[in-house]
Amino acid sequence: MRLVLALLLGLSAWVLGAEKPLQPHPVNPHYFLFRGKPTVLVTSGEHYGAVLNRAFDYRKYLDTLAADNLNLTRTFTGMYREVQGESFDIAGNTLAPRDADFLHPFLGTDLTQWNPAYFARWKDFVAYAGSKGIVVEVTLFTSYYNDTHWKISPTYSPEVKSDEVLALKHPKQTELQERFVRKLLAELKDFDNIYYEICNEPYFHGVTDAWQRRISAVVAEADGGRHMISQNIANGSAEIKNPDRNVSLFNFHYARPPRAVAANWGLQKPIGMNETGFDGALDAVYRIQAWDFLLAGGALYNNLDYSFTVGHEDGTFVYPATQPGGGTKALRRQLKLLRQFFDAIPFVDMQPDEKVAAGTDKADVVNVRALSNGSSVWAMYLHTGKVVANYKPAYGVYSRKIQPHVIVNLPAGEYEVQWWLPTETEPRKMVAWRHAGGAGVLTAPEFAEDCAVIIRKK
Repeated sequence: MRLVLALLLGLSAWVLGAEKPLQPHPVNPHYFLFRGKPTVLVTSGEHYGAVLNRAFDYRKYLDTLAADNLNLTRTFTGMYREVQGESFDIAGNTLAPRDADFLHPFLGTDLTQWNPAYFARWKDFVAYAGSKGIVVEVTLFTSYYNDTHWKISPTYSPEVKSDEVLALKHPKQTELQERFVRKLLAELKDFDNIYYEICNEPYFHGVTDAWQRRISAVVAEADGGRHMISQNIANGSAEIKNPDRNVSLFNFHYARPPRAVAANWGLQKPIGMNETGFDGALDAVYRIQAWDFLLAGGALYNNLDYSFTVGHEDGTFVYPATQPGGGTKALRRQLKLLRQFFDAIPFVDMQPDEKVAAGTDKADVVNVRALSNGSSVWAMYLHTGKVVANYKPAYGVYSRKIQPHVIVNLPAGEYEVQWWLPTETEPRKMVAWRHAGGAGVLTAPEFAEDCAVIIRKK
């Protein structure tokens, strides 16, 4: 009996955060440390309604992510919601619950009373995610893109314009926001598998930098610095010139190509792409964006997966051709291989390497990305994706089969070479390669769209 009790107490302590929460890795802060292990975060996640949409079976959803070794989900708090069939042309939008299923922090319209069911659902969601090894991005606020989104918010006030809500212009709104942040942080303080994002896409519709810094300061003070704070910087790329001292993770949307990583490498912080998903339904588009971003030195990747809906929490919803993005069981298994690839390399000891690959004989089609530790391990990724100007979707992929020759600059020596095709379930067998030094040629296996390789010096 004592042994059983001890085991139960130990499990409870683990679930409730006996481990130190997710943090930048102390050796290489461009990556994460989670439960004692170097970590990159990779997922193909639902459209942010897992908690606020009471009809959504988040346990089945989290089980589905865990089955493919995906370790992240991004979730909104209910201060914002969308309209089914209207917002962004998303069919089955989990962020647009029926009124009866909408769960928010307050008891009805009484903004002075907290809703116990809301916080209970949050805690169960985070606890269950933690039991599956999944990190939860708690996205505290989001831009109100238009008046419709603001008018259906639980904190709507007619004297406040939609582009003034997150701008420190209305003290009562700011006080309400701060009170909500403190309450949610108090409820989630013991979990190790969360980080807080200040605001989703604050670069739209009036969100000010001063307001973001105010909220980050409230989070830092209320949380005591225990959990990481994320800031969503831009769509695409931007150089961060005056970073908020409370922010420990910088996230970008639609960062393809991943210029945002190199532009902000000197900050010595993890750089993530925590949203993409408006580039059509082709799996290869999102698979390439994921591999390309992480092989550029990024630490986090998430694409919107529209196959997760109410009633299809196992990711089997067949969305219409009008859907802005994709998401499939096959894509999630391809991202599983990406995590397996990173488990196979000492990425904490590695950094982006622009010199190891001098090019390919298919330079008009193939892009090359590389990480290395500079002496014994090199990881390269070859792909055919690119931004297509003045075209929708804006990211295209060359899908014909090719077999490029890659020119690599490596020291003389004996090497082991292992090719990975992201559409396959396992890496190819290692082969020996003797290199005389300087520029050498590696011949890739025939592939369509993308492949990767790990080179190890014996």
